[in-house]
Amino acid sequence: MMQQEDRIGGDESDVESLTSASLRDAHRFRAQFSGMVRQRAYIFDGDGKYYNKEWDLKEGTGKEFCWYHVELPKGNQKLSQSAQHLIDVLCPPLKLQDILSLVSNGPFCGHVDGALVFRVNSPGPASSSFTFKIAARITQNSVITVSLGRVPRLGFSPMGQSLLSEVPSVDSPSYYRGEQKERSGIVIEEHVLEFLLTMNHSEEADNPVPSSVSNLVVHIIDTHVDQLQDVVTKLEIELDAVELEMDRGGFAMKKQMLDDRRFPKLHLNLQRLLQVIAHGEQVFPRVKEKCSTKPWFLAEDINSLEELIGRLRRLKENVGFIANRVTAIQAGLDSWQAEQINRKLYYLSFLSIIFLPLSIITGVFGMNVGGVPWTGQNKPELADGFRNVMYICLIMLVVVLSCVGFPALYSRIASWWRMRAMNRNWSLNRRSFQKRPNIVQERRGYLRL
Repeated sequence: MMQQEDRIGGDESDVESLTSASLRDAHRFRAQFSGMVRQRAYIFDGDGKYYNKEWDLKEGTGKEFCWYHVELPKGNQKLSQSAQHLIDVLCPPLKLQDILSLVSNGPFCGHVDGALVFRVNSPGPASSSFTFKIAARITQNSVITVSLGRVPRLGFSPMGQSLLSEVPSVDSPSYYRGEQKERSGIVIEEHVLEFLLTMNHSEEADNPVPSSVSNLVVHIIDTHVDQLQDVVTKLEIELDAVELEMDRGGFAMKKQMLDDRRFPKLHLNLQRLLQVIAHGEQVFPRVKEKCSTKPWFLAEDINSLEELIGRLRRLKENVGFIANRVTAIQAGLDSWQAEQINRKLYYLSFLSIIFLPLSIITGVFGMNVGGVPWTGQNKPELADGFRNVMYICLIMLVVVLSCVGFPALYSRIASWWRMRAMNRNWSLNRRSFQKRPNIVQERRGYLRL
């Protein structure tokens, strides 16, 4: 009995040590992943105002609703690490099935634990500029979203912080009557202008504040479509610049493009982008269908979702046009490379035309025929041995040419024989056709050919 009690006491101590070790590991896990993701929390009063709030993952009451956004780091990390990040910031109150529904790859739209969950997550590497992840968990008074990297115009900021509302000024000084004139307004540099030209939307400070959860859902999907549109616009500008460089550039630039495999990589990225758009075409109509059954989802927001789905379809067609342009540019580079190879082969064949007769002459007159039969110089009856060797070489050459030219000669003879047979059949049919009018007059009917 004492041994059993000692064994039981030892088992209890082992369990306590394992529990304490797991608690230490969990504490170390939270300390390790804390601060690696960006978090935003807003509370909306339903009357067009919002406030920043603490990260407590609580739902709003009455007209108020809350929004919690998690921004995963964009780097070379595994999908399991992203799941660990979400477990660190969303658990509790979320469960493991909620985390998996938000972080998994591929399209999804359905109800998980009473909440509507949708995701459009592409399976590409997280560090790629063509990998997009957006997922949302929607209830009547709260929305939790997860994105990969920063999504432009997704958040909210005060109205006075918008760059688009400022009076711009160029960086170069202006002169009036020989004197330098100071310009008022904020200075916009060139790289900032290039970035603003690729934007198809306003900034965060210009976002209308949602007054309901349905407005917020439309805003989230709208920013996702805008982000895809920005990528497509940058691709169009890049392709225009590349086409201009190819028209002006020379041998070195085109060879560099071929060595870097620039356009095959771009074509692969376009396929990833098309996959993201296809996932959106699958998910967002289902989101509209499921949201239309919710009493708190407004009818005007249903129409807004329909417009966003139409934008996504038109964006897919535009990406298809860009893929065709990339294929045409790559075909032009391939034809240029083939032309360069053909030109080098032409130069090589020209050199062979020059040196081949010389090599034949030197080979013939440089032969040592002393050990060849019929070439004994000390025998008068074999004085013509060199001539006999030339005859043998000529006979071998005729045999080789006959073997090479026999298929072509056979095809010509066969085609001539077929044409002769067809002409003979045509002459016989013509003679028989000339004899038929009497028969036609007797029958007084139509002739069936």
